[in-house]
Amino acid sequence: MQGDAAHHVGRVLRAQAGQLYEVSDGASVWLGRIDNVSRDRVEFELTEQLPGYLANLETTVLLAVVKFDAFEWALEKATELGVNRIVPLAATRCEKALLAASPRRAERWKRILLEAAQQCRRVKLPTLAALTKPEAAFQTQKSGVRVCLSESRDARPLKSILAGAPVSSATLAIGPEGGWTDAEFSAARGAGFEEASLGKLILRTETAVIASLAALNYALSSD
Repeated sequence: MQGDAAHHVGRVLRAQAGQLYEVSDGASVWLGRIDNVSRDRVEFELTEQLPGYLANLETTVLLAVVKFDAFEWALEKATELGVNRIVPLAATRCEKALLAASPRRAERWKRILLEAAQQCRRVKLPTLAALTKPEAAFQTQKSGVRVCLSESRDARPLKSILAGAPVSSATLAIGPEGGWTDAEFSAARGAGFEEASLGKLILRTETAVIASLAALNYALSSD
């Protein structure tokens, strides 16, 4: 182990030779005993392979950029809830200053995903895509359940959309605080997304992330 990870284990956690840690390469998990700790390197002896959990449901979240404290909280919780891929969206009603600053936050956002994955002992990290326009992001999703959250009275309840046989993939599109524009709804429908409601109350974006992912995991995952 080298770089930032070694610094965290050696300097922040003050790890010492002989201590045991769970170590993952993104595909498997091992129990490792520390052999040596230096300034920028930690050496392990792998002693035992451990059972690792890999979800049977492939989940993508298309998430409009909102105020960074809320957006980053949503990234953390989406990771804990097992999402595989997150695509930040530059929706029409996102704040322009936030969109301009987003590329400079990408490394910080990746660290948040890493730390959240470590906390919940995920084997594989979620991936973070580059900032994308909603219309382009919708078109990249070609299979599985595709849901665009909506405040419209005509939108079907999410639970009714998710009812039925389990599927292997799902995509959730979650808009900005000002909501989707008519053009964005039209683009979503054209790409095979169905509008869905989380109920009669208006939820903040970060709350909608947790509520919708929890519902999706409950309805579609067979784990």
